[in-house]
Amino acid sequence: MSVLDLIPAPVRPWVIALVLLSIAGAGAAGSWVIQGWRYGNALAEQARQSADVAKAAAEASVGALVIEQDKRLALEQRLKDNDQTHYKDLSDAQKAQQRLSDHLATADVRLSVLLAAIPGSGGADGVPTATSAGGVVHGGTRTELDPAHAQRIVGITGDGDRGLIALRACQAYAREVGR
Repeated sequence: MSVLDLIPAPVRPWVIALVLLSIAGAGAAGSWVIQGWRYGNALAEQARQSADVAKAAAEASVGALVIEQDKRLALEQRLKDNDQTHYKDLSDAQKAQQRLSDHLATADVRLSVLLAAIPGSGGADGVPTATSAGGVVHGGTRTELDPAHAQRIVGITGDGDRGLIALRACQAYAREVGR
């Protein structure tokens, strides 16, 4: 005895149609499940590719940052070296000025200036007269400066030296930063 024998004869065509429709619906539902699985795989692949692209962009950014950081560190080192060089130059100039000032104060060294030639006081045709046998300066007449004035001149030249050293330091800084 089969299941169809249990169903009355006038209802059997309807039951068979209903069973066939159920089977067709299950087949269609299975098709939707397979199609959904395929779309899910496609979306997962697309997400993986997008993540790979984002990872590559992040790695490139990190690489660029490392290069720029290395450049910055190299510039800082060059600027530090320049500062040390210019500090040494400034220190040496100050020591030389101090030595000269000390020599002037103890009269070990005297500053002299060349006096302007007075017209008509020289030899023929404006040629200066010869120096005496006791002098080592060739040329016109010289006179010694008062020690206080010599100290002022040394101070002025020291200020000029410091200014020139500072200018060289600024120029070196601008060159390094401009590279």
